[in-house]
Amino acid sequence: MSSRSRTVTTRPSPHVLFEFTSEHSSAVVAKMFKGFKGFLQSDASSVYDVLERGPPVLDEVGVKLVGCWAHCRRYFFEAAICKYPIGLEGLFRIRAIYLADSLLADLPPSERMARRAEHVAPLIDDFFDWVATKRVELQGRNLATKALGYASNQANELRRVLADGRLPLDNTRSERALRKIVVGRKSWLFYGSELHAQAAASIFTMIASCRLHNLDPTAYLDELMRFLPYWPKDRYLELAPFRWAATRARLDPRELDQPIGAITVPENG
Repeated sequence: MSSRSRTVTTRPSPHVLFEFTSEHSSAVVAKMFKGFKGFLQSDASSVYDVLERGPPVLDEVGVKLVGCWAHCRRYFFEAAICKYPIGLEGLFRIRAIYLADSLLADLPPSERMARRAEHVAPLIDDFFDWVATKRVELQGRNLATKALGYASNQANELRRVLADGRLPLDNTRSERALRKIVVGRKSWLFYGSELHAQAAASIFTMIASCRLHNLDPTAYLDELMRFLPYWPKDRYLELAPFRWAATRARLDPRELDQPIGAITVPENG
């Protein structure tokens, strides 16, 4: 079961998507994102490299991979708790980047991008200059050199958050949504078949998207099942969680109060 991040904005994303795959490979990722163009923020798993470096062949306006500063921070945290000074200094530097960026969170994307160039980019430049210097000084294989190596190898992707004011520093929203599935999976053990797993992924998508938009998943799914027989198939997006509040407000309240019965579909507006 996997969660994928697409182009991300500073405002809540419209959907959370879970999709079942039987393997975690470049072929699966390439198929899932075929035709997608824009920024894709993810961890540093090599399976995503196929999107940016091919195959398939992608042009300049294809997929641009964006790094996750939370993943970078995690390596320095592991070094810090094992008493490596490099880990602690790395954490301080990354915290300064997050603090500077948090002050820009409410700005429109274009202005946020300009202010990032002024206030955040210098901190990121200093961070990678420090990483390059320490990599030369430190030898061997340990948690400190591992943290420095990750940051260095992901430098281009981590810097790419500066390319668009809509991009957050990390993809922790996707990680938090996926965590519930990972924790639950230890108890569920089996889905029965791949078909059942695909159906479960669809249900998880609906529930997580409801939570994203502060909807009661049980109430939403109960009403959705009631509306589907009467709703035009070409207007299905009006029933999606991110549009549900606006759609429901246009319905006849007397019909909504009934536990069963037909629903009058409002005009497409």
